Amino acid sequence: MPKALPISSRQPPALPGGVMTRAQFRGETLSGRAVAVSDATIRQLEAICPTRVDDHSLFDYARDWWPLGLVWSTSGHVARLPSAVVMPSTVDQIAAVLRICNEARIPVVAAGGRSGVLGNSLPVFGGVVLDTTQLSGILDLREDDLVVDVQAGTFGDDFETTMQAAGYTAGHWPQSIALSTVGGWIACRGAGQMSSRYGTISDITMSVTAVLADGSVIDTSDYSHSATGPDLTQLFVGSEGTLGVITSARLRISPKSDHARNAAFAFPSFAAGVAAIRRFVRRGMSPAIVRLYDQVESRRNFGTTNQCVLILRDEGDPALIDGPWQAVLESCDGEALGDALVKQWMSHRNNVSTMGELIADRAPDTMEVAAPWSRVVEIYEKTTAAISAIDGSRTATAHISHVYSDRVGLYFMFGGRPELNARPGWYRQVWDAAATTVLQNGGNLSHHHGIGLGRGRFMRSALGSSFDVLDRVKSALDPNRILNPGKMGLDSPFGPPPVWSDDVTVPPKTEAP
Repeated sequence: MPKALPISSRQPPALPGGVMTRAQFRGETLSGRAVAVSDATIRQLEAICPTRVDDHSLFDYARDWWPLGLVWSTSGHVARLPSAVVMPSTVDQIAAVLRICNEARIPVVAAGGRSGVLGNSLPVFGGVVLDTTQLSGILDLREDDLVVDVQAGTFGDDFETTMQAAGYTAGHWPQSIALSTVGGWIACRGAGQMSSRYGTISDITMSVTAVLADGSVIDTSDYSHSATGPDLTQLFVGSEGTLGVITSARLRISPKSDHARNAAFAFPSFAAGVAAIRRFVRRGMSPAIVRLYDQVESRRNFGTTNQCVLILRDEGDPALIDGPWQAVLESCDGEALGDALVKQWMSHRNNVSTMGELIADRAPDTMEVAAPWSRVVEIYEKTTAAISAIDGSRTATAHISHVYSDRVGLYFMFGGRPELNARPGWYRQVWDAAATTVLQNGGNLSHHHGIGLGRGRFMRSALGSSFDVLDRVKSALDPNRILNPGKMGLDSPFGPPPVWSDDVTVPPKTEAP
C-alpha cells in the first residue's frame, strides 16, 4: 500500500517590493512582442481550473527573484506581463490546459515558487503562466527502498519537515528552500548546500512524471542500476520546463541522523584553502558542507581580516562519519577556528529577508559555475578581475560552495551602484565579461541556478555542437515550441530570445500565431 503523507498546498512567498498596482505600473522592459490570450480561450481555461486575470496576479507572476527584474520593479516595470495565470491541482487539468494552448499556439510557462535568479519562470512572450503549487504532498514513502514519490509543487521546507518527522531526509538544502518547490529543483538541476554528502538533485532524482506540450502524460522509468537504454529522466532534469511540465518525481532519501561534526579553518590565501580541500577530497572524503570564502567574503560573513575561512560540517551515522572526519581535519593545515563559525553560518544560511533592500541599493547578483580543480584558482582570479574592470562595479568576490572529486562549485558575488537607468546595461556587461572568462578558462556555464533568460545567450558557446541536439529534442517533444519559449537560448515562433536595455517602452501585444 502506498504510504502517502499529505502536505498542504500554498501560494509562493511574496517577492521583495510588495504588491504592484495598476497605478504604479509603468511598462515592460523586454524586446519583442507579447502574445495575447483571447477571451474565448480564457473561458476555456476557466472551465478547467481556477484562472486569474486580475492585475495583482498578472503583475505578480511577471516577476521572479531575478535581481534585474527586482531592480525594474522598484520603478514600476516588469519584464513581461502574462495574459492569464492558471492554477491546476491535478495532472489531468495540466494536460487539458496544455492541449488548449498548444492548439492555439499560446506560450506556457510553468512556475512553482519562482525563486529562480535568472528569469527562469518569466513569461517573456506573455501568454499563460501555469502555477504548479497546487500539486503538493508525498504520494508514497517507500522506507525499505529509501525512495519517496512527491508532487512537484511541494515547497522544499514543507517537504523536508515532513520527511524528517518520518525519520528521513532528502538532503537537498538550497538557500531558497522555503521559496522553492521540488519541481523547480529538478527543472533547474539544483544543488543543495549538502550535496557533497547527499548528491545534487540530478543524483537523487530517479524518475519523473511530466506532461508534454500536446497534453501527453509520460512516466520516465526508474533507471537505477538499469541498462534498459538511455536514462530519459535526465532529459527532463535541467530542462527548465522547455520540454515538459514536471508534475511529480521519485527521489532517493536517507535516514535522518542527529550526529554531526563541525570545524572551521583560516588560510592566508584562497589558493591555500583550495589545496587543503583538494587533499581530503583526493583521499575520498566528502563532508556534507565544504565552503571556502575569499578574504572579502570572510570579512563580510565572519568578521575576519586578511583570511580565507573554510567551514566544514558532516552528518550521518557515527560509525561512518567520525573516522573520515579525522582524515579531513588532518588535511587542513590552516589555523583552527573551532566550530562557532559553522554554527553561526547554520543559523542564518537560508535567510533571504534583506535581499530585496540590498538589490535595490547595490544591484548585487551571483554567478555560480563549476570549475575543474586544475583551473579553479585561475578562474577565480581572472573572473573577479574581469567583473571589477566593468565601469560601475564595486565588489567581485567568490566562495567555493560544493566539492566533488573532479571539480568544485564556484560561486561569484558581485555588486555596484550604477544609476538605476544604467543597471540593465551594467548587468549585461558584467555577465558578458564573467561568463566569457569562465568558459574561455575551462569552467562551465552553470552549477545549480540553471540558464533561464539571463544565461541563454551563452548556451551555444557552452554546449558547442550538442546545442543543435538539444534544439532537435525541443522540436521533437514540443513541435510548436510553446513551452517556456525564449529560454535556454532556444529559438521560438514568437520571436528571438528577448533582450533588455534601458528602453522601457511597452511593445504592443499580438495575437497568437
